[in-house]
Amino acid sequence: MTAVDTGVLLIRLVVGTTMLMHAWNHWFGGGRIAGTAGWFESLGLRPGRVHAWASVAAEIAAGLGLILGLLTSLACAAAIGPMVVAGIAAHRRNGFFVFRDGWEYVLVLAVVSAAVALIGPGQASADDVLDIVIRGPLGFAIATVGGVGGAALLLAVAWRPASGSAA
Repeated sequence: MTAVDTGVLLIRLVVGTTMLMHAWNHWFGGGRIAGTAGWFESLGLRPGRVHAWASVAAEIAAGLGLILGLLTSLACAAAIGPMVVAGIAAHRRNGFFVFRDGWEYVLVLAVVSAAVALIGPGQASADDVLDIVIRGPLGFAIATVGGVGGAALLLAVAWRPASGSAA
């Protein structure tokens, strides 16, 4: 395994685990699904319960896909989408820095996911074993168009922030 293969494996494992932990927190943390739904409603994402479950499903798909290196470009899209939605709906008005609840963190997860799609999943991946590796411009396009496009569609259809709360 090359240094690039090892590096992309480490990135996939960390971002994938992070996405699974996001899903876990939305599903079981604090207020559980009801609390997540209430928070999403307060951000203007309606209906909150649907968005809570959708975020859990997307983040589980992203996490498992990245960890396994399975359908990696789609897993990257599933990571990028929720981060774009979070960046716009929850963090944008707070500026850049994460310690001020800004968009720094979601930007890093989204861009790293796009970079993984561009580089490819590496040799230590299910995609490599199954000979279905997609990388380069096509992998990048699948991840970014899927993630950003899905986020834009979701926001256009379901985001209705209260007056004055939108960034």
